[in-house]
Amino acid sequence: MPLTFHPPTGTIVICDFGTGFVPPEMVKVRPVVIVSPRFRNRLGLCTVVPLSSTEPSPLERYHHLLSSGAYPPARSPMWAKCDMLSTVSLARLDRIKVRGEGGKRGYCTFQMPADDLQAIQQCVRVALGLMDN
Repeated sequence: MPLTFHPPTGTIVICDFGTGFVPPEMVKVRPVVIVSPRFRNRLGLCTVVPLSSTEPSPLERYHHLLSSGAYPPARSPMWAKCDMLSTVSLARLDRIKVRGEGGKRGYCTFQMPADDLQAIQQCVRVALGLMDN
């Protein structure tokens, strides 16, 4: 069920990029981190950075390797792909499906650690050309 509220900056949720996007844009369901604050006059939209377990090749200054444990469901290292920044509808966002005790299904969000969030914000600046090289 899609989110009906703008999550706080740094929240990790799932985004469905599957409809309305065209390769080489993001075209599947993947975890993202919210990087925009809630703006009063921009209801229903937020800006996200996708997360991926695939190491970027080549590795650039706008990629960030998340610290261990930053995204608890990850089974391998995760990367923030800050060059793939997108503004999306809240209708694309959902909580993350997890298995609780006894295999019971649940839904939750995670909060990006402050150090990782700062690094992601810096990488976004690099990706947008807002930093001196």
